[in-house]
Amino acid sequence: MLNPPPATTPAEANALHASAPAVQHFRQALLWPLRLMPTPTAPDSKSAHHGPWQVLRDMGEASPWREEVDEYTGDSSRFHERHYNEFVSFLPYVQRFLYGEGRARGAPDGAAGNGDSPMRIFRRHDIAAVRLVAQPGDAPVTLQVIHCDLYFFFDIDVVLLNLEVGADHLSLAQAQEILYRFGRAYPAGWEPDGTALHCMASVEWLAADGRVLARSDAQQRDAFLSHVAQYRAPRISSHWAYLMQPLVTDYSDEPGVLRYRQIEYYRMPVMAYLSLDDPRRLTRDDFVRLALVTGAGTPDAHLPYADHHLADFEHRYCYDRFWVNAGAAPNTRYLCNGHALVVVGDAQSEFFCCRDRGVLAQFRHQHFLLFLIAHFQKASLLMFSDQLVEALKRLDIRSTPSVKQFKRAIRASFERFLRFTHRYWFHEISEQAQVRALSHMCASHLGLDALYDEVKARIADMNTYLDADSLRRQASTVVRLTVVTLFGLIGTITTGFLGMNLLAEADAPLWRKALWFGVVFVATTWLTIYTMVKSQRLSDFIDALSNDRLGFRGKMAALGRVWRSGAD
Repeated sequence: MLNPPPATTPAEANALHASAPAVQHFRQALLWPLRLMPTPTAPDSKSAHHGPWQVLRDMGEASPWREEVDEYTGDSSRFHERHYNEFVSFLPYVQRFLYGEGRARGAPDGAAGNGDSPMRIFRRHDIAAVRLVAQPGDAPVTLQVIHCDLYFFFDIDVVLLNLEVGADHLSLAQAQEILYRFGRAYPAGWEPDGTALHCMASVEWLAADGRVLARSDAQQRDAFLSHVAQYRAPRISSHWAYLMQPLVTDYSDEPGVLRYRQIEYYRMPVMAYLSLDDPRRLTRDDFVRLALVTGAGTPDAHLPYADHHLADFEHRYCYDRFWVNAGAAPNTRYLCNGHALVVVGDAQSEFFCCRDRGVLAQFRHQHFLLFLIAHFQKASLLMFSDQLVEALKRLDIRSTPSVKQFKRAIRASFERFLRFTHRYWFHEISEQAQVRALSHMCASHLGLDALYDEVKARIADMNTYLDADSLRRQASTVVRLTVVTLFGLIGTITTGFLGMNLLAEADAPLWRKALWFGVVFVATTWLTIYTMVKSQRLSDFIDALSNDRLGFRGKMAALGRVWRSGAD
């Protein structure tokens, strides 16, 4: 074992807490999946699926977001080895999803670069840092904002906010508190004194010159309570709402063309990179708190959960292939619970800290993308589930337009789900052992396969219902037409047997012929329509006639029900 045994007395616990390794370099990447709502200016499905990034483009200077032209556009001066290593880590069909199709042989320069990628990235550059206060009375900690991006996806009403921050020389407790408290869309509740639970006491976005651009408002309890009472939906904290602008939450009166709704838990999925001066000094308690993102705890605290709950902790949450005192990056450990992916390693290892070829580069590229794929898939499946529920809520079986709209919505969901399956649904994204193992851990903890099967079954059930309903309507129409044809056959055979000259009007004047034609036409039309109106009851009468076990009285009673009021 590389870890010391857990402390058994308060004195030992305090000693271990005081000797906890320092975090020489810290990175945190938040990933916030949100559902995009159809815009009023583009209510049809085609516009809704093609429009979000175009709306941001058209806003120009009114929006802080600018489309990010990445390194895969053919500009070799921006393409570095870390981008190459990222690219070759994934299988070809994942490469096409992440980077688009390459320029075909013989095509002119500049043709078909990243423009056909199913993914669009927008970045804002006005926020340079974030100042955090974990709990009232704590000293503020300032983190550098590495980048802040929005990820849009073709044909999927999902947007992912990605915020990466970093800092040097933090204590382990500070890093744990930042991981635990920072990525929360709103407070979970409040203490009796009004202090917000589980989130930062203060968050401030800072410009490059130090100006405060926006502050958190988690302590304003009444504002959050009144919002839930009015909208039956949580209120997004002001600093996150500012970060998303000009996108606005759908549960507000704030004007905005692009609107979003929360689709997952209010805690944002998080990735973390911790470069420690001596990772071997981490205790099992520390690893549990990092892997499950439970915060720093108190100095005399032991495991945050019961022993039997954590009995298989190392097997379920740890990837220990490099947790040895050897190799290019010794004592490197990966921790994954689906919601969080954390890597810890030795700050003395050049490879672990390398931003171009080492673990830090892998964390920011390969590991980030596998984490993004897993949470994009989960958010997409939840979005499909929400759309089915909303279609059912709008269904009124007494209204023909509502039924038709419901059918169109379900058919559209079925078609989009098929496209999602063939374009975005992967079981294997890489053959590299590390990327493959971490991807499987994320997918397993998130329950992606079970969620996919559930949504697939729901959509299939809806589609089967529509098919069955269509067949039922067709069968009913065939029955009615058969009844009309059967009773019309009586008149057809009768007139055919008697001949068409039953009334000798061949030499009559034209007006008389026209009069007889009109009378016969009206009578025949009325009789046909009347037969169609009574076709259901006449069908029951025909069934009664063909029933050998039914007597004469029963068959005459069935005939009488044809004209009896309320017979249906």
